[in-house]
Amino acid sequence: MSNTAADNNNNDVVFGPNIHISSHPVLFHKISILRSATTTAGTFRSVLRELTYHLGYEATKDLKTKTVPVTVSFGKESEEEHVDCDGYKLVDRVSLIPILRSGLGMMDGMLELLPTSAVYHIGMYRIPGHAPVQYFNRLPRKCESDVAIVLDPVIASSATSTAVIGMLKKWGVPKIHLVSVLASREGLSMIQAAHPDVYVTVGMVDHGLTSTGIVLPGLGDCGDRLFGTQHMPQEGDENGDNDLVVPLEKRKRSNSVEASEAMKKMKDAQGH
Repeated sequence: MSNTAADNNNNDVVFGPNIHISSHPVLFHKISILRSATTTAGTFRSVLRELTYHLGYEATKDLKTKTVPVTVSFGKESEEEHVDCDGYKLVDRVSLIPILRSGLGMMDGMLELLPTSAVYHIGMYRIPGHAPVQYFNRLPRKCESDVAIVLDPVIASSATSTAVIGMLKKWGVPKIHLVSVLASREGLSMIQAAHPDVYVTVGMVDHGLTSTGIVLPGLGDCGDRLFGTQHMPQEGDENGDNDLVVPLEKRKRSNSVEASEAMKKMKDAQGH
């Protein structure tokens, strides 16, 4: 791992010691598979899980352990049937924080590495030119974690990641580590400036960022590619479901009207 990224002009961009950027050729190969427009949703999910496992392996290198006794068995044919030795057990309580929805694609890879971790989902979406909007939060009231690992495949402007990190600090977790497959140079710089105490592990750095906060060349829309929703029908499309499904907004309005009418009838009945 390295904290130096080479841009398209072969000039090095150096980040602080808490930001680690991979220099592994196998990860670069895997990221290229994710980039390709010909990669199917199934392959995208599988490769993202692989990448997460290996990035997570690097991100967890400083977790605390304690010494525990371990017995090694050699079987009946050996001179020694068993040998006692010192082993190691993780003692840090780790929470995984996938940012919905694309962060879900990284969750299985991290759980393979840390199967006893708690998982707390946070849902955020971004409107260009505005602060990120939180729509889901499963953090418990009391923080009982020593380390929170935030899972976000792509760091673009870093607005979403920075907001989640701020939430986790208010929650009270002592150490925060952000794991991403790909990041923009600007996004990493913003995180470093806003949260210099937060650790970041990233597979590769891209150096293009549009005015609307899209990384170039990037991975495309990671959430859509992960779940195969690139061609979802838009509002007003004839998809054959109009007779089967009541749109949520319409249902809310109709329920409100029905509730008002029911209350009126109840009051009228009580008045007689």
